[in-house]
Amino acid sequence: MSKPLIGITTCFEKQGAHYYHQTGDKYIFAVINAMDGLPILIPSVGDKLQTDQLLDMVDGLLFTGSYSNIEPHQYDGHPIDGKTKHDPQRDATTLPIIPEAIDAGIPVFAICRGCQEMNVAFGGTLHQKVHEVDSMMDHREDSALDLEGQYDFAHSISLVQDGILDRISDENEPRVNSVHWQGIDKLGDGLTVEATAQDGLVEAFSVTDARSFALAVQWHPEWKVMDTPFYKSIFERFGDACLTHKLENN
Repeated sequence: MSKPLIGITTCFEKQGAHYYHQTGDKYIFAVINAMDGLPILIPSVGDKLQTDQLLDMVDGLLFTGSYSNIEPHQYDGHPIDGKTKHDPQRDATTLPIIPEAIDAGIPVFAICRGCQEMNVAFGGTLHQKVHEVDSMMDHREDSALDLEGQYDFAHSISLVQDGILDRISDENEPRVNSVHWQGIDKLGDGLTVEATAQDGLVEAFSVTDARSFALAVQWHPEWKVMDTPFYKSIFERFGDACLTHKLENN
């Protein structure tokens, strides 16, 4: 049987004199190894993307993390400094396609920046610097550590009882990594909290009335996914939904 086709978002990046549409290989191999899917990359071309045709093709969409952040005007925010990296072409691609995909019954899994994109797509807002918000922890990685250390478990999360993650996890308060400095402020309309950090920051949410799997997490479960049962189980659940979509629509 052929594998479910999983669209993975890309970032629009300049390298040398040329521009590229690219994503991290950890997302690609999470799709291949943890959910037995066939990954394809979605270029960040904004309204030039033939969304209807894309949604007819794919069995699931993975919205990835990124070094860039959503432009604040997308959620009625204001720039707080001139140092934040943005990717307007990615914004113009991902923000419109998220509600369209969910309305079409396409399984969706959103990670880190993707989580923030899903919140903004449903009318939510973001903290631009979580570490400067009173009572919030510093959710950034320690830049003095190597990559392994930066992506190591950083804090525990509390799962909402009987929610999606609670049904997936064997632990009530699993530990996760934390490599972000923006986060959910106001939760978007029609979204349900699935997990919070110790400081109350939303770490995961789902789309309440979605016809299929529609989950967003702030941490990075794609990192060493095959070595972390909780992370792997999330991708497996996403993969099950994608396979179901494939079987029902072929």
